[in-house]
Amino acid sequence: MTKGEETRQFIIEKAAPIFNTKGIAATSMSDIMEATKLSKGSMYVHFENKDVLACAAIDHNMKVLGDKLVSEISKSKTAKEELFTYIDFFSNAVNPPLTGGCPLLNFGTEADDTNPIVKEKINKGCNANQQLLTNSVNKGIAKGEFNPEWNAEEFAIVMLAMMEGGHLISRMAGNNDKMKVIAKTLKKIIEENTL
Repeated sequence: MTKGEETRQFIIEKAAPIFNTKGIAATSMSDIMEATKLSKGSMYVHFENKDVLACAAIDHNMKVLGDKLVSEISKSKTAKEELFTYIDFFSNAVNPPLTGGCPLLNFGTEADDTNPIVKEKINKGCNANQQLLTNSVNKGIAKGEFNPEWNAEEFAIVMLAMMEGGHLISRMAGNNDKMKVIAKTLKKIIEENTL
């Protein structure tokens, strides 16, 4: 990396948790300047405006979270373990694996009516998660681990929706009680489809 690329990456890494915690609208360039100890001029050399930086921070947050998730799932020996690992990875909404919580939920909620670029990034992230879950179920079906009649695509949609919804209501409650119910319910569905 060149010095300029290193500085740009440094800014993104410092900005990512701030945007994920405060949101795009509530985060100011002053917040980022304070975190990076860089001047406004230095910031604008690397990012023409806050929206460009926010998009880079969203990409960074989703990559960091995705890498952590894939690292955990890769330790699984079966498709059932993969699904359980996914559930366990996201089941602590009060102390999430990424500072500020789930970027799909955070940025999706903020951008659904206001920012089509961010909305598309989050939609791609949702689709990628659904595909990951669909692949795990289909792999389990192919290996004779799961019921061959199980609809992988439908389950992936339901699981993602339940996990994201559980994340929201658990963070609002300030505890993981509701997420525990969701995790238990999803694991029961998986068990019911395991041969």
